[in-house]
Amino acid sequence: MLETATRLAGICEDLDVTYVFKSSFTKDNRTSADSYRGPGLEEGLRLLERIGAAVGAPVVTDIHHPGDADAVAEVAEVLQIPAFLCRQTSLLEAAGRTGRVVNIKKGQFLAAQDMRHAAGKVAGVGGERILLCERGTFLGYRDLVVDFRSHRIMHSLGYPVVMDATHAVQSPGSTGTTTGGNPDLIPLLARCGLAAGADALFLEVHPEPARARSDAGSQLPLDGFGELLAELVRYRQLYLEASS
Repeated sequence: MLETATRLAGICEDLDVTYVFKSSFTKDNRTSADSYRGPGLEEGLRLLERIGAAVGAPVVTDIHHPGDADAVAEVAEVLQIPAFLCRQTSLLEAAGRTGRVVNIKKGQFLAAQDMRHAAGKVAGVGGERILLCERGTFLGYRDLVVDFRSHRIMHSLGYPVVMDATHAVQSPGSTGTTTGGNPDLIPLLARCGLAAGADALFLEVHPEPARARSDAGSQLPLDGFGELLAELVRYRQLYLEASS
């Protein structure tokens, strides 16, 4: 992870892009009980803290239980609420009370306008720094689509919007014991997200995606990522120029 984070930090620095390192200490949302779930809270936070310090980047990681919020907030600048948990009041409130940035992933089952309730739970306990993240909507079974109207709707709620272009190409449970995906579509969704006004991109990158222990079917290869990010920076600049 450290090597990958270091290379990504360098790419972002060269392009004057703010880099936030993301990884998980525990992957609770697994297709199968046999799927890899991570190193756990104590060891996972130690690794996250070490990598963040080594590359000079803020850290974002998921929390799944209210009781984890305070410990995670000591290491991570951004607490992420997983999409399947975006209605969990106690979890949202615990994240909001830490004073950290809270990135709320929109549930695959949730209308964009209903994210006001999720954000309201964080804001209601004093959480002032909130991000809303689009990561796709269920289309029947084992498929996701992105309704880019959600960017404008969530912006209208008064919060920055993040486009998760990697989880949005997932095909949940499609391989039988793991989640598959269509990684060739990631660049397209990233471009569309920026064209729709996304303020940030969430992108999973791996040196060898096929060997990733989680979400192998929806990751970008590290080689060539710099060229893609340079293109996406130009898309963002064009959007800002057209909107000014």
